[in-house]
Formats: sequence, structure tokens, C-alpha cells
Amino acid sequence: MANFTNGENLTNQTDVICFSHLRWDFVYQRPQHLMSRFGRGGRVFFIEEPMPDYGAPKLNISKRDGNVFVCVPTIPPDYDTAGLPELMAELIDKLGTDYRIDNYIAWFYTPMMLEWSKYLKPSAVVYDCMDELSNFKNAPPELCERERQLFEKADLVFTGGRSLYEAKREQHDRVYAFPSSIDKEHFMGARAISADVPDQAGISHPRIGFVGVIDERFDIPLLAGIAGLKPEWSFVMVGPVVKIDQNELPRGENIHYLGQKAYDELPALLAGWDAAMMPFALNDSTRFISPTKTPEFLAAGLPVVSTPITDVVRPYGEEGLVRIASTPKQFVHALELALAEDASTRLPAVDDFLAELSWDKTFEAMSELISDASAARKRSVAAVTTV
Repeated sequence: MANFTNGENLTNQTDVICFSHLRWDFVYQRPQHLMSRFGRGGRVFFIEEPMPDYGAPKLNISKRDGNVFVCVPTIPPDYDTAGLPELMAELIDKLGTDYRIDNYIAWFYTPMMLEWSKYLKPSAVVYDCMDELSNFKNAPPELCERERQLFEKADLVFTGGRSLYEAKREQHDRVYAFPSSIDKEHFMGARAISADVPDQAGISHPRIGFVGVIDERFDIPLLAGIAGLKPEWSFVMVGPVVKIDQNELPRGENIHYLGQKAYDELPALLAGWDAAMMPFALNDSTRFISPTKTPEFLAAGLPVVSTPITDVVRPYGEEGLVRIASTPKQFVHALELALAEDASTRLPAVDDFLAELSWDKTFEAMSELISDASAARKRSVAAVTTV
């Protein structure tokens, strides 16, 4: 694969080869926000984890809006996994040849795909460490070693929150905190929506809602306790259930699971709620999370109550924008205060806080750092060449 013209500023011809453990068509979150913005200038080749399929190994490539090409490796179910890194490296090298990817950066969301990039010669290598993956359920035992190797290769490390930055900043010379941001216009649209959506039209008020992946980060006993204390309230849970048994979820006439919804559907759903909740468990998997839903709920005009997640307490709790509670009784009390609150006294402070927060600004700041890193790599290559 041809090398990028190292050191030039990011241009409209800059492509991105992105390695992700999250699938493009899953929940719309940080990777989709950032990669869709890269796609406005160049192309994005979004490399996903393999799927089983009989026949010769290959990349199934399909185009999405925003110049994004989703690349799903398909391999036979009985394929020897020991040979997978080399196979993937060859398939991605072929991708570069077939699509003439000459001017590009390599972007990683997972260290487990580092070996897949062995034939790449990008202008810069970025590790966007949005979560502490080693703390998640079913994390591969070799993940920490792969991350160490990625730190050695990366020109830049971005973190998904402040607490994760504090945990990683001593491991690399160029670590930058980029907490969860927001598409404000999208979610602020909820404030002007009065019509209810069919899925929740029959659900009584007050409605307290949650949007997100329901997995090991979700505090199941807490939701059960809150719902039990307030049978006259309705709790609306929106999002896919993964890595946990659905039979473990609390059930009741006042708990409603609506499943996964498209990103474009969310403002209308949120418009029909009276408050939002973030009942995250306090465990290893939530130690460093920076939930994107925090600013999204606030932009939609909702009062928010959360468990004491570090990156929610700082800054949202400290700024008085989100109420913090731990036990079912504390949560109910905080929600009672939230429901009684006058929105006209709350929203000005919310809007002031969100004024400087946007995915566009996050993307611009990241792009500037990448341009500098590309230039530094070019100078380093030139210095070696002239010796």
C-alpha cells in the first residue's frame, strides 16, 4: 500500500482506516459522530470484527451516508484463529490497493486489531480510547498487552473522558482528553416537539426514561428498587440488551422496554418524557465511562438524575446540572425534586454550559492535532533519510 504524503495538513483527500470493536449499524455514538465528519472530506473505511460465513475469506464492503465504507470481514466458522491477524492484514492491504487508499490515517478503537494494520504506512496513527475495554465483560486476556503495543505505535491518544485521561496520561507523550460531546441541534429539537410517538403514547405520566445499551454497566437492582417505590411512575428503557440475560431485567407494569431506536427517532422519544435517568452500576466497567447521553438529555430539556459516575459528577454534578443519587430512595427523592423543578430556571444554565460543546468542535480540535502529528512524522522520516 502506498505511503501517505506525510506531514501535509489534513486535506479534502485525507482518508481514514478505522478499526472498531463496535459495529457501524449498532448504537449511534462517538465513532459514528467522528467518522461521519471525516467522511465529509475524504473516505472512511470502517473495519469491523469478523462474521462467520462459508466460502473464501473476504471483506464485505457496503457504503453508508457520509462517504463511509463499512468493511465486514467474513471467514469460515472453522477458520484457524491463529492465522487471523495475517489474513486480516492481507485483506486490508488489498483494500488499500483496490480503493487506491494512498493518503490516510489509521484510527483505532480497539488494540485487538493492531496486528491487522501491519502493512499500513499511514501519515499518523490515532488511538481513540473511548472506554477502558479491559474492564468490560468478556474482555480478551491479551488486551492490555495489545494496548501497550498500540501506545508504542500511536502518534496521538485521545480519551473518551477526563477520568480515563488521568488513567492514561502517563503512558504516552501525547494524550488528550476529549469527553463525550453532542449534536445540540439534533437533541434540542425535542423541546419543540409536542406530538407523542406511538411506541409510548399509551404510557402514563410522569415518564422517566433512559437511552443506551443495557449491559453489565446497568444497575438492575437499582431500577427494580426505584420502580417498586414509585408504582405510579412510568420508566421507559430504550436500547439494545447485550451481554446480560434479558430474564434478569426487572419487570413490572410501570417498566417499559422499547428496544433499540434509530438515532433520528430519539428527540421525539425524549420529548415525551418528564425526566431522564442514568442508573449506571458502580463497577469496573463504569469506572471510566463518559456517557454521551448526559449532554443529550440536557439538550433535550430534561432534568437528569444519575448514579455517581466520575465523569458525570465532574462536571455536571458539580455545576448543578445533574442530580446525583445512589440508592433507590435517594434516586426517588432526586427525581421528585427534578419533576417539581421549573424548566425556565434550569435551562439557561444548561444552555450556557452546552454552548461550547459540539462534535464539530471536537472534530476540529482532533484534526489540528493530527495535522501536527503528521508533520512531526514527516520531519522524523526526513531526518532519518538524510542521515
